[in-house]
Amino acid sequence: MTWHILDVGSLWVEEFASALSSFVPTLGWSPVMSWTGLFERWERADEMLDPPLRIRYYPLQLGYHRFPLSSLVRLGVVQSERMRAVGGAPAASPLICTTPFYAPVAEKWKGPVVYYQTDLTYGYGHVDPAAVLALDRRLCRVAAAVCPNSRRVGDYMVQLAGCDPGKITVVPNATRQANILSEAPQRPGPLPEDLADLPRPIVGVIGNLAGNLNWSLLLAVIDRTPQLSWAFVGPTDMDIEERSEHARRGRLVDRGGRVRFVGRKPYKALQEYARSFDAAVLPYRRKEPTYSGSSTRFYEHLAACRPMIATRGFEELLRKEPLVTLVDTADELIAKLEGLTRVQFDDGLTHARWAASQLGTWHNRASAVIEGLRMRWSGMLDVPGARPMPHSEMDAFRHDEPRQFQMVEADRVD
Repeated sequence: MTWHILDVGSLWVEEFASALSSFVPTLGWSPVMSWTGLFERWERADEMLDPPLRIRYYPLQLGYHRFPLSSLVRLGVVQSERMRAVGGAPAASPLICTTPFYAPVAEKWKGPVVYYQTDLTYGYGHVDPAAVLALDRRLCRVAAAVCPNSRRVGDYMVQLAGCDPGKITVVPNATRQANILSEAPQRPGPLPEDLADLPRPIVGVIGNLAGNLNWSLLLAVIDRTPQLSWAFVGPTDMDIEERSEHARRGRLVDRGGRVRFVGRKPYKALQEYARSFDAAVLPYRRKEPTYSGSSTRFYEHLAACRPMIATRGFEELLRKEPLVTLVDTADELIAKLEGLTRVQFDDGLTHARWAASQLGTWHNRASAVIEGLRMRWSGMLDVPGARPMPHSEMDAFRHDEPRQFQMVEADRVD
């Protein structure tokens, strides 16, 4: 039995796939997009070391899912044949699809299908929502288990895509098992070399520094907190659609002094930064598809155990208090930072965050997907080491009160 994952092009799916490979033989598939993909006939195998994962690269035509190209690409037939050729008997080999665009492959696959939806594709501005919804409906019909990464995406699957609620197991994002500390820390960790000369206290922001962050709020807060240093860890090369927000990010990047941008870092290095902060800020804008997803930043900071303050830009985080403090405005964020300063950044919740972090790992997420499929596919045998998630993390979706799914409009940016 080989578990196939279509596809491992994002960091969080890579991490999930690597964790899954510690339980079962796993092969990640990664398309190489080009305008000539329709005419290319090659495959390349690779062994990633960080994280450990077998990957197979293959050519794929740009626009493959749009008619008339879709009828020429024949993705369902071609990709199913690829996987059968290298992965053994399809009837005993689960296929995990991570976007709705792989519905044609799922429909051709002879083995069990898991729909592991890591984002609200329906909420992206550059897609046709009606076409995406039709694909989501097809995947929900054929999948034995549907694993959205938030309850809100689960609501969408049931209410708009017509998914059977009994198929759903919510599987949030996570952090590496290696990032979990052996005990709750008493103080911030040492500063990385490129922050060593930055005076404390230091407030940190990690991750992709792009348009889903509220740069207006950040600029206002930083202007009014000269007693704090600010560290930004992540890439700033992604364009921001709103010109005013793009300009505000640029002003902060160029500021210098107690505001420092250290650029993109390897995923495994993020914990070193997160542990070194006096406090972390998760300054999301309230917009789709961010609002409906699962905050990887939250789980990285949870493992670091430092105080967290977030805006209400993720529906998932509305249920995470008091592990994270929620604010709406710059004034509220400043007040919370001043309060933390008065208590020397010890909010009394370090041990609670440390205890909660034990569950928020990619290994636990992979175990939840295995269990979700085992409960719904008679051919799935017990997998050594995999186990049902504790009730606090295992989805209570099917027992929740129904909630109407509605798209969230972006906060206004002046």
